[in-house]
Amino acid sequence: MPLSKRLFDITIALLLVALLWPVLLLLTVVLLIAEGRPIFYLGERMCSPTRSFKQIKFRTMRVGTDAVGGVTGGDKARAISRLHKILRRTRADELPQLANVLLGHMSLVGPRPPMRSYVEAYPEVYNRVLLSRPGVTGLATLRFHEHEERLLAPCRTAEETEAVYRRRCVPRKARLDLIYQARRTLWMDITLVIQTAKKPFWKLPRRNPLFTGPRVMARKGVARRRAAARRDTRLLARKAARHPAE
Repeated sequence: MPLSKRLFDITIALLLVALLWPVLLLLTVVLLIAEGRPIFYLGERMCSPTRSFKQIKFRTMRVGTDAVGGVTGGDKARAISRLHKILRRTRADELPQLANVLLGHMSLVGPRPPMRSYVEAYPEVYNRVLLSRPGVTGLATLRFHEHEERLLAPCRTAEETEAVYRRRCVPRKARLDLIYQARRTLWMDITLVIQTAKKPFWKLPRRNPLFTGPRVMARKGVARRRAAARRDTRLLARKAARHPAE
C-alpha cells in the first residue's frame, strides 16, 4: 500500500472516530437494549490470499444465523429486524470497521474483504483483486451493492443464494475492483469516500421535499397539469350529460 494512501486512511479514520463517537455510543446502547448481546459481529475475512483477519461490524442478524455461512440473501430475511435493516440501509453497521482501518487490516477504500471460501474457490480472481488492501467502501460497493441485493433477495435457500452470488456477483464485483485497482488515485479515494457518506440520502428526493431537485419538481408539475386536464374533461362530460344538445 502506498504511504500516501495509508496516511489518508489513518487521518480520515481518526477524524471520523472523533466526530462520530457519540453516534457509535448511541448505536451501541440502542442495540444492547433492542437486540441484546452480542452487539458486534466478528467475521473472518481475507486481506490477502493467505492472510485473514476479524472484520468488526454491528450485528445485523439474529444470533446464530451466521452459522449457515455464505452471503446474505432472501433466505436470511427473517433473521433481520427492522432496526437491523435501517443499519444496513444507512451502512451504519460498517462504522466499527474504522478499528480495522486503524489496525491496518483494511483501507477506507478498496475491494470488500471476501470470505475464505470464495478466495479458495476462485484463486485466479482473488489473487488479483487482493493485491489491493480490502476497504470499508469502494467502487464495487457503490456501483453494484444495490443490484446485488436485488439479485439475492428472491433466493429462498442458502444453496440458491450461494449459486446466484457465485455466478452473477463474484465476477462483476471483481471486474469493478480491478478497474479501481488500475485507476486508483488519492483523489478517486476522496471522491468514493464522499459518495459513500452521501449514499443514505440518495433516495431522499422522492420522499423529502427539502431534497427535491428541479427534475423531480418538473415531473410533479407535469403530473399536476395532467390531473387538472383530466378533471376538466370530466366536468365537461358531466355538463354535456346534463344539458344534451337539442
